[in-house]
Amino acid sequence: QVQLVESGGGLVQAGDSLRLSCGASGRTFSSTAMAWFRQAPGKEREFVAAIRGSGDTTYYAESVKGRFTISRGNTKNTVYLQMNSLKAEDTAVYYCAVRVSTSIYMNVRSRSEYEYWGQGTQVTVSS
Repeated sequence: QVQLVESGGGLVQAGDSLRLSCGASGRTFSSTAMAWFRQAPGKEREFVAAIRGSGDTTYYAESVKGRFTISRGNTKNTVYLQMNSLKAEDTAVYYCAVRVSTSIYMNVRSRSEYEYWGQGTQVTVSS
């Protein structure tokens, strides 16, 4: 089993920045990909950003491109999401997810591709 714990959420004003962290523990693993998703009240959970296990390829939702940056920690079982120029529409619970199993093809933007999820951290942006 793999446990994921997110931290770094909070209440900020529009234009501010936040840095989310996600640490993984449990059995030793090498991730195929790690990602951040978010879910606003009354909406489906949506893709925000992902990073390949190698750390050399990143993916972003159009709504956050240029404002958010996903990165891996030195341990490689840690992933960060630097969020700049936050907007009210970024308000949501942010979830960390990891895929451990390998595959020839993986749609990093799909929730169903990820095997383990954290409990989420609330980000609230006031306008």
